[in-house]
Amino acid sequence: MIRFRISVINLVRFYLIFSEDYSGCCMDTVWPPSPSIIHLQAISDKQSLVVSWLVNHSRGDIYEVQVSRTENYNVIYNRNLSLISVDSDEYTWTWTSDLPLECVDHSVRIRHFYNQSVPSPWSDWITNHGAQMKVETKIFPFQRMMREHTSAMFCCVHPRGVNITSMILNRNKYPLISIGAGVKAIAVGNLTIPTGLIKRLSLSCNDATDVIGYAWNYISFPPQKPRNLSCATSDMTTVICTWESGRKRDPYDHNKQTHTIHIENSDQAPINCEQSSCTFPAVPQLDEYNISLVVKDQLGEETESYSFNISDRVFPVVEVNRVSPGSTHTTVSWIVPGNLTQLNLLCQVTTDSDSTTELSCNNASGLCQVKLEHLLPNTRYSTRVRCSANGRLWGDWTQPISFITYPLVTLDVWRRIKQLSDTMTRQVTLLWTPHVPGSAVTVNIQGYIVQWSQEGQNWTEWKDSGQTQAEVSINPGQYDFSVQAVVHTGSTIPAHITIPQGDDGEILPVKKRLSSTTAAGFNLSWVEQDSATCGYTVEWCIMGNTVLCTLQWLKVPEGNNTLFLPAKNFKAGCRYTFKIYGCTENGHRLLEVQTGYSQELKSVQSPSLVEPFQITSSSVTLEWSYDEDDPAHSAFITGYLVTAQAVGSGTLLGHAANLFNVSVADPRRKSVTIEGLQQNQEYAFSVSALTEEGPGQPTNITIRTRTNYSAHLAKILTPILLLLGCIILLWPQRKILKSVLKEIFTYPAGMNINTPEFDSFLHETSERLQSQKVEECSFCDIEILNTRPLQDETTALRDAEPMNTLPSPGSQLSPSASSLSCVPLQTEYCPQSVTVSCDRTILQQTCISNKTYMHNIE
Repeated sequence: MIRFRISVINLVRFYLIFSEDYSGCCMDTVWPPSPSIIHLQAISDKQSLVVSWLVNHSRGDIYEVQVSRTENYNVIYNRNLSLISVDSDEYTWTWTSDLPLECVDHSVRIRHFYNQSVPSPWSDWITNHGAQMKVETKIFPFQRMMREHTSAMFCCVHPRGVNITSMILNRNKYPLISIGAGVKAIAVGNLTIPTGLIKRLSLSCNDATDVIGYAWNYISFPPQKPRNLSCATSDMTTVICTWESGRKRDPYDHNKQTHTIHIENSDQAPINCEQSSCTFPAVPQLDEYNISLVVKDQLGEETESYSFNISDRVFPVVEVNRVSPGSTHTTVSWIVPGNLTQLNLLCQVTTDSDSTTELSCNNASGLCQVKLEHLLPNTRYSTRVRCSANGRLWGDWTQPISFITYPLVTLDVWRRIKQLSDTMTRQVTLLWTPHVPGSAVTVNIQGYIVQWSQEGQNWTEWKDSGQTQAEVSINPGQYDFSVQAVVHTGSTIPAHITIPQGDDGEILPVKKRLSSTTAAGFNLSWVEQDSATCGYTVEWCIMGNTVLCTLQWLKVPEGNNTLFLPAKNFKAGCRYTFKIYGCTENGHRLLEVQTGYSQELKSVQSPSLVEPFQITSSSVTLEWSYDEDDPAHSAFITGYLVTAQAVGSGTLLGHAANLFNVSVADPRRKSVTIEGLQQNQEYAFSVSALTEEGPGQPTNITIRTRTNYSAHLAKILTPILLLLGCIILLWPQRKILKSVLKEIFTYPAGMNINTPEFDSFLHETSERLQSQKVEECSFCDIEILNTRPLQDETTALRDAEPMNTLPSPGSQLSPSASSLSCVPLQTEYCPQSVTVSCDRTILQQTCISNKTYMHNIE
């Protein structure tokens, strides 16, 4: 019917163009027929008008479309459409309005351009009528889902006679736009999703009478294209697809989405899915899958495609069946459900992040098992399992399953052998230390079983859990001992040790002294022995300890001949003895004995002096007693230091001339003689033992040297002997000597000597000599005046009256006596020794006197 109508229209068109009227005149204007709109549909939620009209399939058809509003047909949109190729006879065009279609009437008309230039008449207006309100005011859009970050217009449609005064959106007032009679609108740009619990926009319209109309709309965002779409199966019967949905949607968002998977290469119906995953049964006999995921909501839809081979997308799921632990191992078994026997199944089992065991599992029943070795006893572990088909894709790890390995008690056994007075009997002290590795559970040891045997004879002894040694008397033969712990749960390993046969011709061990140059500990080393086929044992104990020392030992593997023992296990200043045994198939043999300190101290005991001492006037011999090999010393004794210091008021302490140091390098030499001392002098002697760290505590004693009487006798006899020698030598010449002396001491002939003048001369001479004598004075006073003395007061000493007596020291002088002791001084006079000056009031002269030297002259 439509084709018929189109044909009729075309015939009429051609007729109008080429026909003439009956008068034989051509028509002045020929108009193409106007097109007609056959369908107009309004889609309110999308604010769209869908227009359809018939086309004539002419090449390069051009149509002009106009859209108007209100009953006055105000044109708001105009567009030319070029239809180059149209397959059907009907063309459909969609126009989207910025204003809701309910707000006002919207009309559409079209016209056609013939040959792209000649327009046809316009078609009639086809109108989509808006809402007509008679009673109440309504707001559009109403309860509509709107796109985020877009612009929108909202309108109020009110009855006639109502005046809209304001429109408020989310408490914000916007300017009113008049659309037509009875319609007011507002324009809002960049819509955003509200941050409240309910994601909606509230709109109100107010009129002059304060009547308010309400409406609300929702804001959301369109669906996003799914990302990382992938599908897999765990048992070849169920397919699971997962993807990332993109932006997270709020739980209160009203824009609900739907997810649908379509299997394009099968006739199965679409599969409804969750938001980010979908599970559906595998299609029988289908290996290659072509699927499409469609995400749709009120604002649009998105599609993602994916293709895969189901055999390449197998993720096996593992179910752990059982974990059976032992002391140093555990057995793990698991099941892989599904029909995967045709695939090469590879599984991994791990107990920690660093240890993974991989094995192939192709059991038809799906049950797989593995034994994990080299675990620690009494330790908590956790194990996980995962599998892969053909080694392509690994399934998820199972949840960790915890287990505890059983306790394992081991014993470290050593022995001490003591030869009794009876040469056929030895006492063996068996020592052991239990080792329980791990700390998951507490191990309760009930006791120990001690067994020993010799030449087919066996003995057994029980020891309680608190005992760690046993004493057994044996003969000189070889014995085999074993000790095993008994526990409630877990297992124990017996420890074995062989007691060698007693041998009187045993080679003596090598003895060494260790040097302690550092406080870090002991660095032990020994000569490696080929006979030591099972390693070495080093035992040690503190020497010189009053309390019985606990013997300690350490096993060294075969091939090692060094051992470092840190200082934290040893005490500074204590001597330790290390015995090194070589382990052979016939027992342990002592190889070396090494003695030393982890750190030597210099605070050793002081020596004891042995009296009497050998003392002379110039030397002292000291002797002392000291046990240099005493193990209680805090260091090895390397010698002795003897010092001597002169004491007394005339000596300087620490002066090199008064200090003597003598070092004795041999610790076994315990006497020393110090020479070069002064006679009859006290000396402080000290004797201390020397170590590598310096001198220890000293022993002090004070000794006075003897007086050298032979030296004093020589001093007395020497001048006497010289005098006797001179007398003996001059005795034959005594007459000549007598005559010479007589000539010297007798007066010459005719010489008259006045006795008083001679006495005065002697007195003056004595005074001059005493003034020249330098001695200490008790009181001195010197007074020098620049005034020259008077001429009459200057008197020579020779003109003075002779005096027979002088006052004693300390007595009061008379004026006449004091004037006799005053000596006038010239400016060039400088006395050599001024002792005491007299206290005078005369300012014209200088008086110098020495009261101390005034004495009676007989």
